[in-house]
Amino acid sequence: MSGIVGHLGGPARSARGESTNEAPWVRFLLIAIALGFLGLVLVLPLVVVFGSAFSKGLAPFLEALADTYTVSAIKLTLLVAGIAVPTNLAFGLAAAWLLAKYKFWGRSVLITLIDLPFSVSPVISGLIFVLLFGAQGWFGPALAEHDVKVIFAVPGIVLATCFITFPIVAREVLAVMEAQGSDEEEAALTLGASGWQILTRITLPNIKWGLLYGVILCNARAMGEFGAVSVVSGHIRGETNTMPLHVEILYNEYNFVGAFAVASLLALLALFTLVLKRGLELLSQRAPKSETARASTETIVPETPATQVITP
Repeated sequence: MSGIVGHLGGPARSARGESTNEAPWVRFLLIAIALGFLGLVLVLPLVVVFGSAFSKGLAPFLEALADTYTVSAIKLTLLVAGIAVPTNLAFGLAAAWLLAKYKFWGRSVLITLIDLPFSVSPVISGLIFVLLFGAQGWFGPALAEHDVKVIFAVPGIVLATCFITFPIVAREVLAVMEAQGSDEEEAALTLGASGWQILTRITLPNIKWGLLYGVILCNARAMGEFGAVSVVSGHIRGETNTMPLHVEILYNEYNFVGAFAVASLLALLALFTLVLKRGLELLSQRAPKSETARASTETIVPETPATQVITP
């Protein structure tokens, strides 16, 4: 029998080996193409950005970053990200929980709506908010009566950023929840755990890496968004200009050092995001797949007796 198995398995193994053992020149060519493409579309632009930012020395670079309008753009970018990211974190967690744990009519429609910002141009997204909250929009006159400004103000920028970034956390968390299943939650429920205990001691520890991953990507997109914010901001210097919009204004004014200085700051934030994302990926690979089985029996229902003798 072992001879038959070896005879049958031999050709298959050799075929697999032949299919994966390419000639050295093929591997070298593929690696060269990949490195060349990355160098052309990733490394070269970064070199140009940082080289142009420091083209006149360190002092003009620091002076450009210390400019009043630049500082205002940085503060506004951080403010918008600080509002949009926690908002999308709460929405993404709730939406992922609903879609992963419940089956209901219209579930596929809800998934499609969550993915809508991925398929709609950011410029169109910004135009939608203008049509809704602009002076001639559906809610514009009512807002004007109460002296509430949404378009060409910070609220409009926050709304546009939230719309563009809200699928990111939901999609990341949903994938992790569906992969984890609901066995541990069901076991905790049978032990008498409350919904809050299940959420904080089982669900969140199981999805923490996907949740952090989604938050990082959402923050990166929120700080770098241009299209939708450009439509609703009005480009008011010192008031509604975020960092990407400020880069555009400086470049159009031929202030290349200032434009590339702010762009280099955005690039550093992007590189930091990539490093942080990679670190989380490595930590998630080293972390145990399940860290809550013991917690479900030791801490969820501490009032339950450890042993129970059943007598006839």
